Amino acid sequence: MKLQTKASMKKEFLAFFRTKKFLILALVLVGLAVINPLMFLGLGTLMDSMSDVYNEFGMDVSELSEALVSTVSSGVSSSVSNIAQTGLIVFLLVINSNAGGEQKKRSITIPRSAGLRSFSYVFPKFVIYPVAAFVIALAATFASWGVSAAVFQNNDISPLGVLIAGALTGVCLMFYTCAHITIGTATGKAGLSATLCIVAALLFPSLFVALGSDLVYNPFTINVFAGSVVSRAGFYSTDPLDVIMTVLVALVIMVILYFLALFAQNARKIDNSGNDIRI
Repeated sequence: MKLQTKASMKKEFLAFFRTKKFLILALVLVGLAVINPLMFLGLGTLMDSMSDVYNEFGMDVSELSEALVSTVSSGVSSSVSNIAQTGLIVFLLVINSNAGGEQKKRSITIPRSAGLRSFSYVFPKFVIYPVAAFVIALAATFASWGVSAAVFQNNDISPLGVLIAGALTGVCLMFYTCAHITIGTATGKAGLSATLCIVAALLFPSLFVALGSDLVYNPFTINVFAGSVVSRAGFYSTDPLDVIMTVLVALVIMVILYFLALFAQNARKIDNSGNDIRI
């Protein structure tokens, strides 16, 4: 059992790193995090250069253009949102083949017939991909902070605030990654699983905020919560216990998702009757 799990872990690791998927995701998410502060800087500079044109129409945009290029927290906050939305979409699509997509190609039929256990099949996925999502999101948040500090005037964010925001963003990606793996491996339809998770990630945060739902303890709004603690004022006005409890709730749900995925695999039987092999 231990040898099988070790071999499965190595297989998932190589499938993720040797195929350059990890490198692609790291470059994309860090790129998304870095481009936001630069876009804010470009927009502010453009508005400032066109101030005469705006003045002819009776519009004073000096304060708005100054605000766009004045605070580091604005750049990091926008990057956090971009990572948790666009970055998440890219991440889920890239790992499709590892989140149950291999079942559609029947590439696990022979391993299962040879004795591949459900635990050895599911467990490595819940270790490698969520951890990778967390690490990349955290690194991307710090990259955004570095660029924002270099191009913006007022550094109104503390390193601890960046760490908390990056960690919360990472937990957000971990949550949806676990949901994707659970649905994908249980149904063998990774495309459907990715679609459901992407729709949930795009709609649920806005829906809960519109309904006035508390951001604390809600894993679906954890990316919004991350943005709220980016600034120095936001960080010091946030109760550390709220941050800890929100992360714990998300982690508990991830563990539940793992056991659901394991239960689904144990419940499925290989049926070799008929002309087709079904798993």
